[in-house]
Amino acid sequence: MSELSDRLQTDLVTAMKAHDGVTLSTLRMTIAAIKNEQVAGKEARVLSEAEVVGVLNREVAKRRDSAEAYTAGNRPELAAKELSEVDVLKRYLPAALTDEELDAIVAEEVSAAAAGIGGAPTMKQMGLVIKAVNARAAGRAQGAKVAAKVKAALA
Repeated sequence: MSELSDRLQTDLVTAMKAHDGVTLSTLRMTIAAIKNEQVAGKEARVLSEAEVVGVLNREVAKRRDSAEAYTAGNRPELAAKELSEVDVLKRYLPAALTDEELDAIVAEEVSAAAAGIGGAPTMKQMGLVIKAVNARAAGRAQGAKVAAKVKAALA
């Protein structure tokens, strides 16, 4: 098990003892999502730290989407619950990249792509640049934000 998975299990026990309902239910659902990911595919496997972070990012995205839907449906109490679960999950995620850090990574990858193809990259190479930036960001930046910055850099 990864260090992050162990920390989630330990914090689950702590939440049980403290009768912290929001943390308890959030961690249970997250651990279940991690276990589902471990057994997905043809054979069971142990997830790496990066894969666990990816699962956590998906869980955060699900909850943000739900909060938006509840807000649009005039259910602020349910939106607040989802956002409190996001706050619980954020404790386990690495710090997000700042705009300046993300801009620097995008600029480096655009110049690397330019060196690789022998000229300035065009929108046709956008997918390659996004893939390289996402690999370096390692789950510390939202995909839509990365795509927008790469598109702006290539335009």
